[in-house]
Amino acid sequence: MPIIFLSPSTQEWNSYVTGSGSEEYNMNLLADALVPYLVSNAIQYKRNTPDMTAASSIRLANQGYYDFYLALHSNASGEGHYGENRGILAFYYPGSRQGERAAEIFVRNLKTIYPLPDQVAARPTTTLGEVRQPHCPAVLLEIGYHDNFADARWIEGNREAIARQLGRSLTEFFGLPFIEPMETRYGTVTLSSGSLLLRSRPEREAGVVTRMPAGASVSVHGEWQGWYVVHYGVYVGYAAAQYIQLG
Repeated sequence: MPIIFLSPSTQEWNSYVTGSGSEEYNMNLLADALVPYLVSNAIQYKRNTPDMTAASSIRLANQGYYDFYLALHSNASGEGHYGENRGILAFYYPGSRQGERAAEIFVRNLKTIYPLPDQVAARPTTTLGEVRQPHCPAVLLEIGYHDNFADARWIEGNREAIARQLGRSLTEFFGLPFIEPMETRYGTVTLSSGSLLLRSRPEREAGVVTRMPAGASVSVHGEWQGWYVVHYGVYVGYAAAQYIQLG
């Protein structure tokens, strides 16, 4: 199953013009809102912490194996131009085809909710470490300008909608169906004997993640066309719903 490194901003010194807190604070709230979409769509994640920096986040990501690196930021105009700009930028490293593809997916989905869709764009860059240095495809999102009152208010009032489009974009990138979050439920594998296959996709011929014996306890985090998104110990995947009895 895919696993991403989630890196919300650690810039506690960048204040929102609305007084709602820092870039670090607001991007961590957005990451909090994104997590249920990751869980419901069988996307595993590792997340940085506010005491880290962009550099230490990259180092931690590169110590493991991740399929994608997602950095969440909000933007600010240069000195003398505070408050003048609006928009969303999805940065990727030039030459990274998967990074570019992901950036374009984020742009397409965020255009549907941002009030100025023409101001949502993907851009290559060689200057941002969070797209240049990770060992996996990476995108750094600058979601609005926190020195612009309208953008800051939009971010604060639309965290759930933004998170939903980020989750949708990640499922599209990984080729998975998009599943809305649901309240976690617990169940039991109901086979009379043998084991139930936990698969990498909600398809009968998809790769097998692990086997769950009859009577195994599982947690269910999403449902799609007869399949459950299942957590079984350290394993995450899709299992046929008909063989799981929910409590």
